[in-house]
Formats: sequence, structure tokens, C-alpha cells
Amino acid sequence: MPEPGLWAVAQMTGSSQVEGNLEQAAVLVERAAGAGCELVALPENTTYMGHPRDRQTVAEPLDGRCGLFFGELASRHRIAILVGSLVERSPLGERPYNTAVLFGPNGAVAAVYRKMHLFDAQPPGDRGYRESQWTLPGEATPVVAEVHGVKVGLTICFDLRFPWLYRALADRGAQVLFVPAAFTEPTGRDHWSVLLRARAIETGCYVLAPAQYGQHDTGRRTYGRSMVVDPWGVVLATVADGGDLAMARLDLTRVEQVRRQIPLPSRQKG
Repeated sequence: MPEPGLWAVAQMTGSSQVEGNLEQAAVLVERAAGAGCELVALPENTTYMGHPRDRQTVAEPLDGRCGLFFGELASRHRIAILVGSLVERSPLGERPYNTAVLFGPNGAVAAVYRKMHLFDAQPPGDRGYRESQWTLPGEATPVVAEVHGVKVGLTICFDLRFPWLYRALADRGAQVLFVPAAFTEPTGRDHWSVLLRARAIETGCYVLAPAQYGQHDTGRRTYGRSMVVDPWGVVLATVADGGDLAMARLDLTRVEQVRRQIPLPSRQKG
């Protein structure tokens, strides 16, 4: 087996200013590359964390400014980048998609996933959020891709509450699951770590969960605590407060070992 690779999750405090978000992300990518990481995962709303009513204004096609920016960044540093999500313009001219894009170390797009489960909820102590008012849902099709010889499954934030999706990704060969997020403070405190560990345990996969953190310029607060969880449900690395990286070596023999120890029934969907 090849030497385990060093992978990273990045934590950001995004804003309504796309340029500032790109600069913040670039610093984190450069730090990850400098540390020898093969891949860095950025959180949901990497490029725009402003008011949802303005999403249509900043929406771009995947080969627009933001897509080209991250493709060039990946190629320059020879590092794979998961852009946890950007605002993708719909070809129908309707609400934009909330779209995760995986770039290979050559800068080419390796996978695209449009968030299928939209956050329409009102957590306790929160003013509530209706993502479907401003965002178009993607197709209910699990997305698995390969990067650095590792099969990865793509999801976004609220997807975390739908276990069938993660089982379907594991059934399709995923060894690593991405969960870029912008969890609210109330739900994050009580549910974030529990759900991430559960998804790892029930699939025998590594889970990489980069997150937004802190007070954003819209007044919204997000929980943070970006983390890497191993296939047994052990948290290998986490980011506390602020913008930072958490890094861990992903040993795929651990995936095989855990799945032998506790075989899980397959469940196909879609």
C-alpha cells in the first residue's frame, strides 16, 4: 500500500465579499500545500457567505471567475482542492445551485456535486433559514470521484442528516466522505460532532468536514469545529476557533480493517 497521504480541512469566516473570501481561501490552500498536504477541503459557501437574496447577483458558471481561480490555485500548488461550495448559475436563469467542486492537483475539475437537501429549518434560538427560497436543489444522485487514487463521496452540510446518502456513497466505493458545512451555532453545539462520527461509523469511511466559523457580516453565526474523523468514529484532528487548518494522514488500510471487523449491509438507492 502507498504511504498514507496528509489531507486537510480548512475553516473560514466568510463574508459577502467574494474577493476577500478568495483571498482567505488562497492563504489556507497555500498553507496546506506548504505543509505537504495532498488535498485541502474548503467549507460550504467558500466564495460567498452573504445574504441569500443576493446569491443570484454573484452566481457564475463553473468556468467563471471563481472556478478558474481555484483551478489555477490547485495547478500552481499541485494540490487537490475541494471547494465546499460556490454559487453556480442555473442554465435556466432561475435560483442558483449550491455546488461543491473538486479540483485535481492538475487544476482540472474532477467532480461536481449540487446540494440536494436544502436547509429549510428553524433551530431553537435561531431566526430560521429557508434555503430553497434562494437555491435550486441538485439531482438526488450520489457523486463519487477519484483523487490521488482514493475514492471520495461529495455531500454538503444539511445532507449530513440523511444517512441513506452516505450508505449509497459507500456502496459506490467511497473511502472518504466530504461534508463541507456552514452549521448554525445551536445545531452545531448539539449535533455536528455526533452526526459526523455516526456517518463515519456506519459507512467505515473517513469523514472530512471543513466548516464556516464565527460572526459573518450578515449577522449570522456559524459553529465551526472543522474536523477529520476516522472510519471507527475517532476524531483525528479538529480546528477550534478562528480560521485555521486541521490535518491528518489517511491510511486506507484502516478503512479495510474497520469494514472487516464490523461488516455493514449494503443498501443501494438511486
